[in-house]
Amino acid sequence: MKIDTNNIFSISEANQNFSKIAKAVDKNGSVVILKNNKPKYIIQPFDSAKQEITNDKGESKMKTLVAYFSASGVTKHVAKELAGQIGADIYEIKPVKPYKDADLNWMNKNSRSSLEMKDKSSRPEIITGDIDISKYDRILLGYPVWWYTAPTIVNTFLESYGFSGKEIIIWATSGGSGLGKAKDDLAKSTTATIKNGKILNTPAQLEQFVKEII
Repeated sequence: MKIDTNNIFSISEANQNFSKIAKAVDKNGSVVILKNNKPKYIIQPFDSAKQEITNDKGESKMKTLVAYFSASGVTKHVAKELAGQIGADIYEIKPVKPYKDADLNWMNKNSRSSLEMKDKSSRPEIITGDIDISKYDRILLGYPVWWYTAPTIVNTFLESYGFSGKEIIIWATSGGSGLGKAKDDLAKSTTATIKNGKILNTPAQLEQFVKEII
């Protein structure tokens, strides 16, 4: 590698004036740092297209997406908190026809949500084409628990995009029940690996979940 003499600095110069080194890299490319008059370090511009972001153990850090469906806003709030704490992108699964309060009345056997959950083949239409799933290695998929499982609109989401080779961790908000059979129900809609996460109703539960996934 040929280095311009203007881009050669002693280690003491580098320690005293890092901004000068950074400007030299930006302007001219690679910089050599000398120690005892011998090359010790080579600093090169970072190419985000060719480099991987790693954690403090030198392991590749997976690109994570927090995807969620929220009918009343509760799950949306948790999703924002989760994405913010782990520095992930966030995406809302939006139905083409938004849910109204009456649609969510689980005590009414003829409400929209009740009818959808009775029919396991139901696939409520969602807005698509506004997310590039291929950019992500891991999906943290959240939803409110309906009838002890995930709303069928989440199946629609999984069937609308390619998740092969990706890891999906499910989490949910709930009025009292756990994740139930959601993992098995959602696995029918994708070839991706699905893992159970946690119910996230409280800050303590969110904190524990974050510790487990980062």
